[in-house]
Amino acid sequence: MEGKMLARIAAIVFVAVAITAAIIEMTREEIPAPAPSAPSLTRQVDPLREGQRRCQEMGEAAANDAACLGIWAETRDRFLGRTPAQATPGPDGGR
Repeated sequence: MEGKMLARIAAIVFVAVAITAAIIEMTREEIPAPAPSAPSLTRQVDPLREGQRRCQEMGEAAANDAACLGIWAETRDRFLGRTPAQATPGPDGGR
């Protein structure tokens, strides 16, 4: 009988702790979080992005356009994190 009594006491303690936690949670007041600041609505114009859009609108003709080839080279260099002087030499060894 000692095992049954110990199980009953453990169950009563568990229920009491659960009820206490529920009451504390229900009476707790919510503190509103500060509203996140809105991002700036001013748009900065990036000439490289504008050139990319123009080349995109040109379609296949952009592959033969020298300006678009330059824009793509600059985009590639910016993506790879290198300056135009760091570009790898062409197939002729950079001569």
